[in-house]
Amino acid sequence: MIARRSFLQGAIAFAASPAFGRDFQGTAAIDTHAHVFRRDLPLARRRRYTVDYDATLHDYLIMLRANGMARGVLIQPSFLGFDNGYLLRALEQHGEQLRGIVALPRQTSIDDMARLAKAGVVGIRLNLIGRNDPDFGSPEWRRHLAIVAQLGWQIEIQCEAARLPGLLPALVQSGAPVVVDHFGRPDAVLGVKDPGFRYLLEAAGSGQVYVKLSAPYRIGAKLAENAAPRLLNAFGPDRLLWGSDWPHTQFENVADAGECRGALDRWVPDPAARSAILTSTPTRLFGFKAFKAR
Repeated sequence: MIARRSFLQGAIAFAASPAFGRDFQGTAAIDTHAHVFRRDLPLARRRRYTVDYDATLHDYLIMLRANGMARGVLIQPSFLGFDNGYLLRALEQHGEQLRGIVALPRQTSIDDMARLAKAGVVGIRLNLIGRNDPDFGSPEWRRHLAIVAQLGWQIEIQCEAARLPGLLPALVQSGAPVVVDHFGRPDAVLGVKDPGFRYLLEAAGSGQVYVKLSAPYRIGAKLAENAAPRLLNAFGPDRLLWGSDWPHTQFENVADAGECRGALDRWVPDPAARSAILTSTPTRLFGFKAFKAR
């Protein structure tokens, strides 16, 4: 409750401050990584942590407005497992404004996935933190990833950078766009010299891989500052994305969406490149309608 109350106070104060709307691309900008949930929802039996507060759609929309954003992409949180019901209800309420990335069993049928597509789902999430590497070469996984590609969906993956060389090739081979979360999560000690991070930079040559400049607190602010220009140089603004990672699960007391958005100005000082990262790239990748200025 403290985290939620602090967020609301901060959002109201920020909206009233001179910084509100400062070079935030107005209503065109898109937040590509956020979570909504309630503490009373059924939790996955296997989970790394348990939340004790609510992060509602209403609160999320307040955060978007406070940071000059109009649209967002909701990511299924790992602690809810394969129960995407709360996310889907959010899409039902704000279909034009939101898209969804869900967690699915690899046995899910193409008919069920097609129904999800009609509801505004545009991809699957593979959160592999604390889990073993999947066998993407197995028939079941190949079938699942082929359906993802057939539907025009993306594959979002979160894992430590050291694991990317063993995971990305099969995902890229599927033909679907692959989105790597949180700067690729290079090792805090190795930093940008992490071989997995260097591999990620090389993977830009595939033309299918995207990276989210999101959650710098999960890798460390200094590492994020060092990683961002290297990612920009390798991928260009057409395959980089920005995400708030709201409500910053496990980092609620140290993270702030406004500060994360402001950090993008430092990471990407060129306004045109920043506009692409916030607007044109996510509009295309997540299937939003092109923004029309009023």
